[in-house]
Amino acid sequence: MSASKRETGAIPAGGNWSCAPCPRRRRPRNPSPNWRGKRASPRCCNRDSICSPIANEDMPMTDSKRPITAEDLNRIHYVQDPQFSPDGNAVAFVKVSPDPLEKSYKRNIWLYSLADGTLQQLTRGEKDSQPRWSPDGSQLAFVSARSDKPQVYLLPTAAPGGEARALTSMKNGAHSPDWSPDGVRIAFLAPLRRGEREAEADNGDPEPADKLEAKQRKERQAEDERNHWDPRPMWRIPYRQGTAYVNERYDQVYVADTAESSESKPRRLTAIDADHAAPRWSPDGASIYTSRTVTPLGDEPWRALNIFRLDAETGAEAALTNGAFSVYAPKPSPDGKWIACERSPIGVTDMPSRLLVLAADGSETRIVNAYIDRETIDYAWSPEGELALTLESEGKVLPWRYDPENDELLPAHEGVYEIEQIDGGRSGALAMTVSTPGNPQELYVLANGEFKEATNFNHELLDEVIVQEARELRYDSPNGAVQGWYILPVGHQEGDKAPLALNIHGGPHAAWGFSTKTMWHEWQFHAARGYAVFYCNPHGSGGYGEAFERRLHAAWGPVAMDDIMAGVDAVLELGFADGERMAITGGSYGGYMTAWIIGHSDRFKAAVSQRGVYNISSFYGTSDVPLLMSNEFDAEPWDDHDVYWDNSPLKYAARITTPLLLIHSENDFRVPIEQAEQLFAWVRRATDTPVKMLRYPREGHELSRSGEPGHRVSRLTEMVAWFDRYAMA
Repeated sequence: MSASKRETGAIPAGGNWSCAPCPRRRRPRNPSPNWRGKRASPRCCNRDSICSPIANEDMPMTDSKRPITAEDLNRIHYVQDPQFSPDGNAVAFVKVSPDPLEKSYKRNIWLYSLADGTLQQLTRGEKDSQPRWSPDGSQLAFVSARSDKPQVYLLPTAAPGGEARALTSMKNGAHSPDWSPDGVRIAFLAPLRRGEREAEADNGDPEPADKLEAKQRKERQAEDERNHWDPRPMWRIPYRQGTAYVNERYDQVYVADTAESSESKPRRLTAIDADHAAPRWSPDGASIYTSRTVTPLGDEPWRALNIFRLDAETGAEAALTNGAFSVYAPKPSPDGKWIACERSPIGVTDMPSRLLVLAADGSETRIVNAYIDRETIDYAWSPEGELALTLESEGKVLPWRYDPENDELLPAHEGVYEIEQIDGGRSGALAMTVSTPGNPQELYVLANGEFKEATNFNHELLDEVIVQEARELRYDSPNGAVQGWYILPVGHQEGDKAPLALNIHGGPHAAWGFSTKTMWHEWQFHAARGYAVFYCNPHGSGGYGEAFERRLHAAWGPVAMDDIMAGVDAVLELGFADGERMAITGGSYGGYMTAWIIGHSDRFKAAVSQRGVYNISSFYGTSDVPLLMSNEFDAEPWDDHDVYWDNSPLKYAARITTPLLLIHSENDFRVPIEQAEQLFAWVRRATDTPVKMLRYPREGHELSRSGEPGHRVSRLTEMVAWFDRYAMA
C-alpha cells in the first residue's frame, strides 16, 4: 500500500559512490537464508529452498555491451529537489547514490550552470538535502545530518569551497527551511514532543562542537530509554508509522535570524499538537503559510488538513480553508495574490487530488486541473508568477504551465518521460528530475525552447549495459481499454518464445509508465536474465481520470485480474512469449494481486509476492493506514465481515498450486509481516505447493525502492532464482 499515488519511491540518502571500494573496508557478506539453523539476512522460511547465486557469464553480449546485473543497481544515481537560483543562471539539486558498504545512501548538493553546462559539487557531507537559495543568491540553506540530528546549515555560494555553518542546533533536529523575502530570517520545522517545551540551551545558537557532541550523546541515551519503554504504552491508532513507533512529536514552525552575529534564538510560532507542513513566507514578509491537521488526534491517518496563515512575529493564525476537504502544501505566488495548494476529499482514497489556486484575500478558488481530469504530481511558482506543474497521464508525467492572470493551462513540452519534481525559473525555464526509457533519472532543463539533459551521472553504466526498449501495448479487457507495456529479453531473436515475467504495481492507485524510475533497473534485469517483461495499469490506476481510478472500488481482485489477464493474453498473441513458462510478481497491492491471481488461476509456474495484503481484516487491525480498507470497501470489518473475507487472498490460499516465494520486511508497519506469515502458514499446511518466505530485517515497506543496497540486490537475485527454478525450465 502506498501513501502516494505515484510509485516513485523515496531514496533516503545519496551522493558520490565509487565502484572500487576501499580495500581496507570489509565487504558485506552476501545474505543467505537461515533455514535449517543457518544464521543470515534475509531470514528464510522454506519448503523447497533455492538460494544459489546468479551467474552472468552465460548471458549474450550485444555490440560489445553486456546484460545488466543485479549488482548494477548500486551504480545507479538519482537526483532530487531542483532549485533555480534567483537570477535563473544555476540549479542546485541533490545527488543520491547507494553506499553498499555503509548499508545506506549518500547525498550531496550539486550545482548546474545554465551558462556553460558545468556541474559542481557544493557539499561533501554524506547526508545533505533540501537546498534553498537566499533571495540574493549569496547563500544556500540546506539540511544536513552531519552531526547526528538533521540541522539547517548555511553555505556561501559567492566563493566556492566555503565552509557551511550551522544555523540551528535543535534538540530533535530541524528541516524544511524557507528564506524570508529580505533574506534575514529563515522559517523551518522542528519536531516537538507533545506538551514538551524546549529548554533555552536547546533552542539557541550552535554550541561548541565538544559540548554539543556530549549533549547529543546524553540525549540519545535518554531517547533510547524512552523508545524502549517496558511495557510500551499505546493510547492512539495508529501507534506505528513507517518503520517506527509513533513518538508523539509534531513538527512545529520556527523562525531564526540568519545573521552570523545574531545572538537571538529561534522563535517557535506554533504550539498545537499537530504536524505542520513546510512553511512558506508571504512575499511581503509579514506572514508564513503552512497546513496542519484540524481533526482530533486518533484513528485518522488521513485527517482533514487546513491551510493557515501565521503572523511572522506573533504566530497568530488565520484559517484560509474550512475543513470540508483536506487542503495542503501551500505555495504563495511571487506577487502574493495567489496560493497554490492541493485538495483531496477527506476519507476517500480512490479519487485524484486537485490542484487549487486560491486568491490570498479569499475572494476566489480555482481548480487548475478540473477539466483535464489528471492528477498533479508536483508544482512550483516561477519568479514571474507562472505556475509550473506536472500532470500524470497514460504512462507519462509531463510539464505544464498555468497562467493565473488569464486562468490558462497549457502543456510546456511533449515527450515520453516521467517527471518526479519540477521548479520554475526565469523566462519560462524549467528544471526537472526526469526518468526516460533509456535512463532511470537525470536532471533536465527546459530553457529557450530546448529540452536538455543537464547531468550524466548514469552514463558510465549505460555505456556498458544493454538497455531494452519498453513498447506500448493497448488492449481491451472486459472492463474497457487498458494500457500496458512489454520488454523483450536480451538476445531475443525473431521466432523465439521467451518465458514471461508479469509485474503488477502497488497503490492500489499508483501507476507505471514508459520509464518508471523505481522499476527501471528491475525490468531491465529481468530482460537480461532472459525474460520477456509485461506490466500494465489496470482499472484503479492513476493517470486515466477519476472514473477509471474509482472502477476498482470495493472490487480489488476481480476487476484488476480481468484487466491483467487480458493483457497477458494480448502479449501471448504477439508470439514472443511462452504461455507455458510464465512468472508473476508484484509488491504491496501488487503482492495482493499476485496472491489473488494464483488463488484463482493455475496458469503461472512461479510467483513472487512482495509486502502484500492477504487478510484484509487483520490488516485493518495492524496497519498504520487502517482506514484504507473501510474507505475502499465501504464497510468496517465488524459490520460486514463477508466483504472483507471474500476480498482477501487468504481465503483462496488452499487453491494455490503455483510455487510461491513471499518477500516481506520485518519492520514494515504499512503492511505488517503478519500478512506474509498467515499466507505462508496456510499454503504450507493446506497444500503441497512449494512455498518459501524471505524476511528482511531492519527494512520497512520501501525495501525495493530505498532499502539497504545489499538487501535490494538480494531481493532481485532471490526473485529471479525462483523464476529460474520454476518458470524458466
